[in-house]
Amino acid sequence: MMLVLGIGGNLLVSFHISVINYPSMHIKRFMNKTWLERYGSPLHHETITLLWSLIVSAYGVGGLLGCLCSGYLCMKYGKKKCLLYNNMLVIAAALHIAFSKTAKSFEMILIGRFLFGISAGIILSAHGPFVGEVSPKKLRGFANTSTVVFFSLGKLSGQIMGLRELLGTESLWPLLLALSGILAFVQLVSLPFFPESPPYLLIQKEDTEGCLKAMKQLWGEGDYQEEIDDMMKEKAAIKSIKTTGVLELLKDPVWRWQLYMLIVVTLSLQLCGVNAIYFYAFEVFQTARLDKDLIPYVSLGMGTGELFSVLLCSSIIDRFGRRILLWGGYWLMAGLMAFLVITLSLQNQFSWMAYCSVALIFLFIVAFGIGPPGAIACIMMEIFDQSNRSSAFVIFGIIGWIGLTVLGMMFPFAVEAMGHFCFLIFFGVLVIAGLFFYLFLPETKGKSIVEITKEFSMIHFRKKHLLTAGKKSPVENTFCTKL
Repeated sequence: MMLVLGIGGNLLVSFHISVINYPSMHIKRFMNKTWLERYGSPLHHETITLLWSLIVSAYGVGGLLGCLCSGYLCMKYGKKKCLLYNNMLVIAAALHIAFSKTAKSFEMILIGRFLFGISAGIILSAHGPFVGEVSPKKLRGFANTSTVVFFSLGKLSGQIMGLRELLGTESLWPLLLALSGILAFVQLVSLPFFPESPPYLLIQKEDTEGCLKAMKQLWGEGDYQEEIDDMMKEKAAIKSIKTTGVLELLKDPVWRWQLYMLIVVTLSLQLCGVNAIYFYAFEVFQTARLDKDLIPYVSLGMGTGELFSVLLCSSIIDRFGRRILLWGGYWLMAGLMAFLVITLSLQNQFSWMAYCSVALIFLFIVAFGIGPPGAIACIMMEIFDQSNRSSAFVIFGIIGWIGLTVLGMMFPFAVEAMGHFCFLIFFGVLVIAGLFFYLFLPETKGKSIVEITKEFSMIHFRKKHLLTAGKKSPVENTFCTKL
């Protein structure tokens, strides 16, 4: 089931993030040629750049819209049905792009990218929670990190398929961008054979028999009374609480520390520097005097390194826990980032420093894959209960999509103004985020949502206790003065 969910889930999302840059020149020529045939004059360079920016950004706009809709859809229809119907949207988007060149319409590419974005917003809000809910507690960490594995696999697949030896050519680029429609079709015909998640059946639908049947189908024959008891405790805890919307969740003081964690997790993931490293790597590789034809394959090596490190994370997360992988991973990345700034500063004086920079980039990608993504996937799933998990993922998605768009717009200007010293911004974020998680994040491995919520309540209580203890009464102050 994880395989079926993954190929039509996060793999599809990241595939479109990584693959769009490979056919960029082909699409720009196609737009110019189409315009020339329609109106008899070529497009200005600025207009081509604007149209290309619209095609790229349409994915993010659609993702934000899909994310806003996903919470309501998942709670009303269940995550399984949402993903099933979402596949039809993906297939429609793929058909628009696949036939855009035949129809001589670059507008169809824009529509296809927008539809792909909507589907990505829904997937990111449904895939992770669904995987976590269908997995037993002892394998929950491994199951949650599978979403990150498929995300890395999607990026690597996009890099591979975009090579000019495969589909990154003048004639095959429509097929390259429409390839995800095949993955959506596979999930569309296979997902109906799997059940809805047990927590959804028991807590939302109050179907105890269906819940037990789903657990036996997914986990095999056995006694699952303990799991049912945990779900019943969660159900009792939220019995008097209706399904929480985004605004209600933001206002509820009970979930204040979980929301702090969500915001810091999302912002730190966006500003940890991994996207900036991918962006800056081409220049570093050029400085290291690597052949231009070889650089795409070196970048492919970065994607491969990330995939294998995420696979390693999935195998150790249930042994070491989430907390140490998160704060330890961020501090390790901060150290590597500091060394990278030093080697980039000295590479004009020492030619061999460029090779140190290349090595540090690979080490940074590996450190990222082993730690934060897998830990964050688990934490996001485990710190919220069934009544507000969908709303929490909506908030996560909104911040993520906006952050991705803003970072994509601002980072090129930061590089132009600060050069490689712009990495010091990410260094600061990594250090502060690591310290925050070290001080305030409780371990969630092997714990029920009721136990995790109690630990967060204790953080809130300790904070109030310290504030109260710090305020001495006038009588106490007078007594201390006399002494």
